[in-house]
Amino acid sequence: MIDNGFAMTISATSRKRDKLAAQLTWLANRQILNLPEDRRHGRFTPRNTMARLILPNGTNVTCRVIDLSASGTAVAIAPELRPDVGAAITIGKTTGRVVRHIDDGFAIEFTRLQHPDSVETNVTGE
Repeated sequence: MIDNGFAMTISATSRKRDKLAAQLTWLANRQILNLPEDRRHGRFTPRNTMARLILPNGTNVTCRVIDLSASGTAVAIAPELRPDVGAAITIGKTTGRVVRHIDDGFAIEFTRLQHPDSVETNVTGE
């Protein structure tokens, strides 16, 4: 253990190490330099924030859509219902995988890129 931090080693190719170093540098400096978020697709809050979610075990539940883009969405859900990272799910008519957990739910990356004009309808039904 190191005061105010930690140390680790990474077994990766030179290219992967360089990519990780660049990501860490960006993360460390983005607030200081007021850099925009590094997103592939713009996010927005849908008009209707409620959606139906089919969990990996087949359970159909209601969730709240936090934000939405052509490539994915973040949803709020009770902690005991949060699927594991990597789990396949369906939200509305759209399939995807859980890519990370967030404080009040999880983020989904869609299996296929959604058209910006129909993503809201495909996820929330409106």
